[in-house]
Amino acid sequence: MLMMAGRGGATKLASSMMLAARCFSTATARGMLVKEAVHAKAMEFHGDVVRGNVGEFLVRGSVFGLRHGSTASFSEKDQQQNVQPVAEGGGGDKEEKKESTVSYWGVPPSRVTKEDGTEWKWNCFRPWETYSADLSIDLTKHHAPVTFLDKMAFWTVKSLRWPTDLFFQRRYGCRAMMLETVAAVPGMVGGMLLHCRSLRRFEHSGGWIKALLEEAENERMHLMTFMEVSNPRWYERALVFTVQGVFFNAYFLGYLISPKFAHRMVGYLEEEAIHSYTEFLAEVDRGNIKNVPAPAIAIDYWRLPPNSTLRDVVVVVRADEAHHRDVNHFASVRIRLHLFDLVMVFQL
Repeated sequence: MLMMAGRGGATKLASSMMLAARCFSTATARGMLVKEAVHAKAMEFHGDVVRGNVGEFLVRGSVFGLRHGSTASFSEKDQQQNVQPVAEGGGGDKEEKKESTVSYWGVPPSRVTKEDGTEWKWNCFRPWETYSADLSIDLTKHHAPVTFLDKMAFWTVKSLRWPTDLFFQRRYGCRAMMLETVAAVPGMVGGMLLHCRSLRRFEHSGGWIKALLEEAENERMHLMTFMEVSNPRWYERALVFTVQGVFFNAYFLGYLISPKFAHRMVGYLEEEAIHSYTEFLAEVDRGNIKNVPAPAIAIDYWRLPPNSTLRDVVVVVRADEAHHRDVNHFASVRIRLHLFDLVMVFQL
């Protein structure tokens, strides 16, 4: 009897020791988690959006009892407490109640607002990612091809412009939307390859990974904007699959072989994009393209005035392309000089 009691006590002691150890690994002890979860529900989650000194937005908040491990979860009783009944009107006096989960961890999401206090409605970008485009950037800057790779990149881009002009002609709205599906590829490919290189060599990227991924995201936002003003035809959507698939793999191989050539080619592509958007603006000024009100997503992303129009959107997009032009030409120069850190002051 005494031996059995001693064996039971040892078993309980071992179990409690294993439970305590798991609190610091992948599964939180249920008692601790429930205690913290109840405390979190009592304190709730308070998030507020404040404006920084440099015009950026910061989010402050305190999250209590979110997670002590990677596989811990609430008990069934606690999960049921985080489920709110939603009543829906049916036929007659009968109402059907459905259950909707507010949050997996029992913590409601923070409320993000705009500067005027209205609720932020975009989930593809946040208020602190918005900015005002630099319209003073030089749009006429051109990097004259000097080396063999420069000339190869220049004439490769020139050869690609001819079929593009033939296909889209003067449908600049659809042209912009379709080309942005391709323009967002180089930054993502370059950032991905530099990310893998940084991991392989155990070294920093000099800021280039973030710069290239931000370029890809900016180009994607151009696409999200022009989707509001143009509706592609079915064969144009099919063309996106073909062109993007070919261009992604070609640019991937090109970047592996010569990053200097790849960045130079993107620089020339951006020069052609500036030319295309300049023609777009000319068509709007002539009245051939209706100057419709700017999409709401563009007004929030570029911090445009509420009464902005399509012309204002094209102007800021063209300024973005000029910035991408300078970044990629600069990247090609830095690679040629074997300088891989991102220096903000440069001369092309």
